[in-house]
Amino acid sequence: MWTQVSALLLPLACCLWSAEAQTANRQSSWNDPIKFSTKAKDQCTMTITGQGEYTRLRVTCQSRQRSYWCEYIGRPHTCSSYNKNPRHYFVQMMWGLRKLQNACLGPRQIKPHMCRKAGDESQMVFSSGSFSRTSPEAPMRPKPATQPARPQPRPRPTRPDSARQPKAKPTERTNSESATPPVESKAKRLAQQYCWRSLRGICSFFIGLVRKD
Repeated sequence: MWTQVSALLLPLACCLWSAEAQTANRQSSWNDPIKFSTKAKDQCTMTITGQGEYTRLRVTCQSRQRSYWCEYIGRPHTCSSYNKNPRHYFVQMMWGLRKLQNACLGPRQIKPHMCRKAGDESQMVFSSGSFSRTSPEAPMRPKPATQPARPQPRPRPTRPDSARQPKAKPTERTNSESATPPVESKAKRLAQQYCWRSLRGICSFFIGLVRKD
């Protein structure tokens, strides 16, 4: 009887010892903050806290000109390698953050190398920060230079309709223009009235002489 009870209690004790060891490992990584400096010489501290199924990482940095913070949240315990060495998980995160000018401008999702084969739920995801990710401290891509607009060709001035019409050629004078008939003299008219036809020329001559007198 005692042998059977001992056989049942031994696996249970092993499970409890394993859970206590994982909890002790987590507490040791949470109690000892991880400190590092960025590429810009900002002095940063990583602190880890747990809230049920989720683990929260807070990064706080300070320099002479600025101070900032950001937080990541995730379920790293779903990675078996994390459960064996939780602190090394966050140390590997620190190796990537210290290469940046600003430790809070790293990737939004971070999965350390030790959990590269684990699912995405084991990664740490950016949740909040002291400034927006699109703030002036974030690297901005230069905008492409706008090319100057090409000058539009000026429209040709339209000619008036009168200029488009061909000019009329001057009409040539023809020899058929009727010449004004000479005005008959009174002497000739009187000769036609009072003299015979054969004598009209002489009558006209003498009548002209008389009228001059």
